[in-house]
Amino acid sequence: MPITRRRLLELAPLAALAAQPKRAAAGPPSVLARVIPSSGEAIPAVGLGTWITFNVGDDPALRAECAAVMAAFFAAGGSVIDSSPMYGSSRAVVGHGLAQVKPQRLFSAEKVWTAQGAAGAAQIERSREFWGVPRFDLLQVHNLLDWKAHLPRLTAMKAAGQVRYVGITTSEGRRQAEFERVMRDERLDFVQLTYNILDREAEARLLPLAADRGIAVLVNRPFRQGALTRRLAQAPLPGWAGEIGATSWAQAILKFILSHPAVTAAIPATTRADHVRENLAAAAPPLPDRALRERMAADVRAV
Repeated sequence: MPITRRRLLELAPLAALAAQPKRAAAGPPSVLARVIPSSGEAIPAVGLGTWITFNVGDDPALRAECAAVMAAFFAAGGSVIDSSPMYGSSRAVVGHGLAQVKPQRLFSAEKVWTAQGAAGAAQIERSREFWGVPRFDLLQVHNLLDWKAHLPRLTAMKAAGQVRYVGITTSEGRRQAEFERVMRDERLDFVQLTYNILDREAEARLLPLAADRGIAVLVNRPFRQGALTRRLAQAPLPGWAGEIGATSWAQAILKFILSHPAVTAAIPATTRADHVRENLAAAAPPLPDRALRERMAADVRAV
């Protein structure tokens, strides 16, 4: 049975501590962790997305750059990597990187994305082969595509021990009414949705519903595919950035997202190792309170 919202809040501080690996001299830095409500397992609050950035085909130089991003990601304490069959060659590039890096901790989040429900099983197996993992930690129905066929299959796979968690995704505010109905009617471990300092529609219904239903939340498009950070690049950081330990706009945006209590992890995509380290460093206290969140959003809207 899902952990209650009250119990989740009680567990969160302990999980953030317990989830950190025991530090050896060369161990990864501490990263804020969040609890998955349906199990109590904790995962790092910043992951790695692969939309566009890992769609590099067979180019050996570009694959090496992606592997370097993954190496930096794991070294900085990350574990959650998200991909999809919709992302071109990203699944194969992730698998190449995993074979090179051989991480000790990985939370593999993949999707099923086909309008032909009967083709879902073969697509999932092909994705598993690309990644080179024995099973996925999380399988999600991408953008609700034929979810009535795919979600029962994922649920059966979970019951058989072939996947650990199941969920659904949406992006850019698509099909939110249907998304909400599925959240209410189905047993889900995760949802993935768009949420950032400007795109806040999820605050009205989806995020509160996730908290009430005991569903973990992955946040996609935290930087609007880079458009938001590019827009802010020439603006100086306001004084409140120092109050939350943010040294860049990217960190400020991630801290805004992570300050919502229903958010489990954000999954920004990047092509740069320095950016992935910067993103992981944002998963640390302090985080803004409600009043500061509104100041932050107002300042960003004004830029």
